[in-house]
Amino acid sequence: MREHPLKHIVRLQKQGKAVGIYSACTANELVLRACMQRAKETNSVLLIEATANQVDQYGGYTGMKPKDFMKFVEELAEIEGLSMDRIILGGDHLGPLTFVQYDEEKAMQEASELIRQFVLAGFSKIHIDTSMKVASDDPNIRLSDEIIARRGAELAVVAEEAYQQLLKDNPDALHPVYIVGSEVPIPGGSQDAVETGLQVTKVSDFKQTVAAFEKAFHDHQLDEAWKHVIGVVVQPGVEEKDAGCTPYDRSKAVDLMASIKEYNNLVFEGHSTDYQTKISLRELVEDGVGILKVGPGLTYMMREALFALAYAEKELLKEHPEKQSHFMEVLDEAMVNNPKYFIKHYHGTPEEIAYKRKFSFSDRSRYYMPVAEVVAAQKVLFDNFKDGVPLGLLSQFMPIAYTKVREGKLNNDPVSLVKDRVIYTVDEYMYGSHQEEITF
Repeated sequence: MREHPLKHIVRLQKQGKAVGIYSACTANELVLRACMQRAKETNSVLLIEATANQVDQYGGYTGMKPKDFMKFVEELAEIEGLSMDRIILGGDHLGPLTFVQYDEEKAMQEASELIRQFVLAGFSKIHIDTSMKVASDDPNIRLSDEIIARRGAELAVVAEEAYQQLLKDNPDALHPVYIVGSEVPIPGGSQDAVETGLQVTKVSDFKQTVAAFEKAFHDHQLDEAWKHVIGVVVQPGVEEKDAGCTPYDRSKAVDLMASIKEYNNLVFEGHSTDYQTKISLRELVEDGVGILKVGPGLTYMMREALFALAYAEKELLKEHPEKQSHFMEVLDEAMVNNPKYFIKHYHGTPEEIAYKRKFSFSDRSRYYMPVAEVVAAQKVLFDNFKDGVPLGLLSQFMPIAYTKVREGKLNNDPVSLVKDRVIYTVDEYMYGSHQEEITF
């Protein structure tokens, strides 16, 4: 059986090579197409992950079950001409995350079905996350590592059983690799200010997490499955937030990063690496982070490009407002009409919140891109530039793209322009991870 490409990362890291991979944590079509385009151009592996709130057995907020998301990715890969053999699909924060309103028995039943469907659909990177409390847990007492690990092992049993079932239909299916631990905020980002007080994971806590999970796997007769655990989520001191990010400071994480060298089969998985500089990304990989998770950092660039086109449209059709898409206004209206995806994250005066709806780096607007009115407005916006953006406007609002268009390196059409802005960030992650060295 062929080796999982992510195990290759572990092996290279243990050889002292600064090689990792970025993980595109998004369900946005344009963003995924941009990532696929760059993977094809660089002949590299692409890791795409769906979170437990995006995709689940009930459809999540995207309306897609795991098998639907797999089909969605396959359709986009066909458009971009990228072989599915070069795409790894993962499930992020899989556990009772969206079922915490139930007691343990019910929450774990739902989490088990979630894991089962992800594995059966062919997702081969599974982040088992049982760090959140359920209704029957004491709200005043921290969940012990033993409870978290026991629940995690129970879900690993389900994953292993599902994989054996998958093999009957697809004998060539890769054995899933597992990520454990969760020293990070829930998907969507922290609801608390992270300007101060962001703590790097203590070495003792990291080691205790690994020991607890290894024992729990052993207790559940999962010694073979433990060989497929390749990563542990820790907090290396990074976080995305309204104003950008908490930058990586390797001096504060030196002890934590040194500790991973004691484990021959593990690397760190870094969540919330959005908006780190390419230098910081490379430092993270050099220090032992094998997987760099990024979500808002990609969709923000897509939003930025869409807004640039909207500004250009306002200038082009200033005398014909009836022909304009009014994309920015339609998007904002969709957010105001249904504030549940940003209300807990954006704080301040009405004016400050209005600003954040448009320009916050946490990019809560990404949840509203699938809204029918927003989709329709985007179509009008793209149709208004179907013959290209006039060069004067392109230079004004998308100067980097303007240069590429003039040099014949980029097509002057809305889809290409938006994808190119996303690729700018993808290339920063490619620089940081050296993932072109990952082979099958």
